[in-house]
Amino acid sequence: MRYSVVTLLAQSLGGHKGWTPVWRNPAPKAEYDVIIIGGGGHGLATAHYLASRHGISNVAVLEKGYLGSGNAGRNTTIIRSNYLLPGNTPFYEFSMKLWEGLEQDLNYNAMVSQRGVLNLCHTDAQRDAYARRGNAMRLAGVDAELLDRSEVRSMLPFLEFDNARFPIQGGLLQRRGGTARHDAVVWGFARAADGRGVDLIQNCEVTGITVQGGRAVGVETSRGAIRAKKVAMAVAGNSSRVAAMAGLRLPIESHVLQAFVSEGLKPLIDCVMTFGAGHFYISQSDKGGLVFGGNIDGYNSYAQRGNLPVVEDVMESAMAVWPGLGRLRMLRHWGGIMDMSMDGSPIMDLTPVEGLYLNSGWCYGGFKATPASGFCFAHLIATGQPHPVAAAYRLDRFATGRLIDERGNGAQPNLH
Repeated sequence: MRYSVVTLLAQSLGGHKGWTPVWRNPAPKAEYDVIIIGGGGHGLATAHYLASRHGISNVAVLEKGYLGSGNAGRNTTIIRSNYLLPGNTPFYEFSMKLWEGLEQDLNYNAMVSQRGVLNLCHTDAQRDAYARRGNAMRLAGVDAELLDRSEVRSMLPFLEFDNARFPIQGGLLQRRGGTARHDAVVWGFARAADGRGVDLIQNCEVTGITVQGGRAVGVETSRGAIRAKKVAMAVAGNSSRVAAMAGLRLPIESHVLQAFVSEGLKPLIDCVMTFGAGHFYISQSDKGGLVFGGNIDGYNSYAQRGNLPVVEDVMESAMAVWPGLGRLRMLRHWGGIMDMSMDGSPIMDLTPVEGLYLNSGWCYGGFKATPASGFCFAHLIATGQPHPVAAAYRLDRFATGRLIDERGNGAQPNLH
């Protein structure tokens, strides 16, 4: 069923009794051309682009829970392409362009809102760094504006501009950035992939990867063995666990990233704002709640829950930049599992096991990368060659020294 105004009117006249399920719930077949492990945004996007761009529809997406039950539904929904380094900028700008046409491509309302992303600066050195980043972005064809103090005040007059420790001096604005509804993105890609014949297998946990003669030939699951010509991993924070099933040890660590949402308010902040003196970012959802987050937990964990030290750190940052938030009541907070690579940038490459493909190490960039990740991973699986905009995301870059250290923190995953 194609969604349109005509379809909506027809269903309205019929009492909305003719809507069909958004996707099927098939039983797994014995063999597929491609098995994708992971039913989040990246796995579903990969399946969609394999079918739509490469004509490969004999594909199964295996998800141990329900679609989108992992990090895809546990993030703060921000999309942007304000990156500095040449290894990242082309990829995330490609993703931004895919976001801009995503709803038409999927025939689904993903609630993409290009409300702008504003990064605040608080020192002369930070302003210089933002000027450098903005110039690099514009040289790469990405929009960027360096704002002074008065321009930021006109956008966000309720911030604390004269904080003794963190006075706001200006900011770097990308107007094309913004947010998208994470659940809707998952549902849109799932519906599009299913419509092209992809099998979406829920409640199907992968318990092993079958390797014969140095080649991946299938997987063992909680619903039986399934064979495949190619196996692709897109399991975010569980990448190390799944890769270990094939005897691989990845250069990543798993950490928890917490997110928060407040009670609903009338429209208050019409952009995404980040605090330059601490890791704090905030936007307002369509339901009125303020959605925000901060740094990852400093220790390794697979727990999808938060802890009080990080809650305290995030709230302190919030109060430093926006004292009015102290009057708010928090509704809930949660945690997602982040697969932190050694240099803070993703990995998308072939593996030493033939027929096994890797998509991991997304750190903080996973949700915003969803369309481009699926597009480029599908290209890699279909052709065996990296897509040009993702060519820098090689697995061997940690051995060769070709790091993509966007934050300049060196090879420490917990600092990225």
